[in-house]
Formats: sequence, structure tokens, C-alpha cells
Amino acid sequence: MAQPAAVATPPPKAPRRRTATPRRTATPRRLPYLLIAPAGLLMLGFIAYPVISVFYYSLQNYNVTKPWRNGFAGLDNFRRIFTGDDQFWSTLGFSAQWVFTQVSLQLVLGLALALIVNQTFLGRGISRAMVFSPWAVSGVLTSTIWILLYNSSTGFSRYLADAGIGEYGTSVLSDTGTVFWAATVTELWRGVPFFAILILADLQSVSKELYEAASVDGAGRLRQFFHITLPHLRDAIILATLLRGVWEFNNVDLLYTLTGGGPAGETTTLPLYVANTGIEGHDFGYASALTTVAFVILLFCSIVYLRLSKFGGDHK
Repeated sequence: MAQPAAVATPPPKAPRRRTATPRRTATPRRLPYLLIAPAGLLMLGFIAYPVISVFYYSLQNYNVTKPWRNGFAGLDNFRRIFTGDDQFWSTLGFSAQWVFTQVSLQLVLGLALALIVNQTFLGRGISRAMVFSPWAVSGVLTSTIWILLYNSSTGFSRYLADAGIGEYGTSVLSDTGTVFWAATVTELWRGVPFFAILILADLQSVSKELYEAASVDGAGRLRQFFHITLPHLRDAIILATLLRGVWEFNNVDLLYTLTGGGPAGETTTLPLYVANTGIEGHDFGYASALTTVAFVILLFCSIVYLRLSKFGGDHK
């Protein structure tokens, strides 16, 4: 009897090897905060601690030359500021005059310079470098340069006297009638480039097609300036005037080295009065109270200015 033929069975398939896929590890949510923690701690140490210390000492009697009077004073320092310190009001008035004059003139001159160097002409790069270079000079070095220029023996006043203008030996920094404008010119030389740099950077983003379309419609340069350029520069001007106003209010280095607050206290700003009270008078408690008042004034004026100017809002 014939046996049935064996049916060939296919060989068993080798098992597929699964390629190991790397497991994704979830990024801890705390990692970003851990990375910025060192910078945050440094800011806390170098900014928050001095601010808190100023508020603390403003409520204290703290004079290193009279330690027996040191202690908690409450609001006595602030009461003394508003009721018994005439120099506070005079320095605050001069600070307001200084800030308004500087910011207004720097804005106008900086805008004019930005419009000039924004044009295409031969040597524009060198002109821009010359315009912007004073901004890189520190306040102390700026005042040193202008002290030499205002010097009655070696400065330009001598050459004006040679030409019959003025008298020999006169110094504009020692005359109460001329010291304000002498200091104003000095600060303008350093501050105008700030506005020019900021405004020029914003001018670069204005589309030339807008000016071409306005020219086709018959608009002259003056109308283009008021209807295209100024509206586009609105936020840049608001930001620049706010920053420069705060910086000019806190200006100490230039006025201290240029005039020392004189003559007869004619150029003493509130921050300079604070520096003299703390450093020369050693009354750090009262100086801290003055600093606190100045901080509140700046904060209030900045908020009001931003609300009235509608910074970042609709331009219409």
C-alpha cells in the first residue's frame, strides 16, 4: 500500500526584531525657572535689596556723625521735606526746568539730525559716526571737555573777548545769569545723539512707497513729514522722551563735575541735593526720604505721561 507523499511545510518565519526607539523624556516644567534662577537672584540682590533699604532708612534717623540720634523716626523725615525744607522745593523746581528744557531741545535737534543723516549723500557713514560719537562719552569726561572750553583763560571766551564780545577773565560757569544755558549746551552735546539714534532706527522702517504715493497725489515734503513721518515716529518719540526725561531728572555726574550745583545753588537738581545730603552731610536717613519722594514723583509722572500719550495704542 502506497504511503501518501509528505506535504512540505514552509520553514518558520524568523521573529521580527523590534528596533529600539528612544524614549522621550518629558522636559520638567521647572527647568526654565531653574535656568533663569541665577539671573533672578542677582537682580534681586543688586536691585531689590537697595530699593528696600532706601525705603527702610527713609523711616529712620541715620546720621553716621550723630549715632546717638539714630533710631526709628516714622514719618518725621517726610514731614520735614514738605514743611520745613525750602531747598527741596527749589531743587525740585530747577529739576523740572532742567528736564523740560533738555528733553524739548534734544528732541527737536535729534529729530533734525536724524532726518539729515537719513538722506543719501557722500560721506553719510562718516557723518553718522560724528553725530553719534558724543553719546559714547561719559558725563564726567563730557564736563571736563566743556570746562576747558568754558575756561576764561584758554577757552573760547578769551577769543570772544579778543573779538570785542564780552570781557577778559569772565566765566560763564560762575555767572548766575549764564550758568544754566552753559550747562544746557553741554548736556545737549551729549544728549542729542540719543534721540538721533533712536529716531533714525525707526526712520529706516518707513516704507518708501508711502512717500512715492504721497508725491503722486501732490503732497509736498512738509505734508509728508506731518502725515507720514511723524505718525510713524510717534511711539519712538514717546519712548525716547520718557527715558530721557527720567535720565535727565536723575542727572548727577555732569552737573556735579561741571558746576557742583553752583553758583549759589543755581544748578542743584533734586538728585544732586540727595547726593550732597547723604555724602557730604552724612544724613543718610533724610537722603533716603528724599530719594523715596523723588521715586514717587517719577513714577507718578511716568504713568500720567504714558496714559495721556496713549503709548502703544491706536494712532488715530
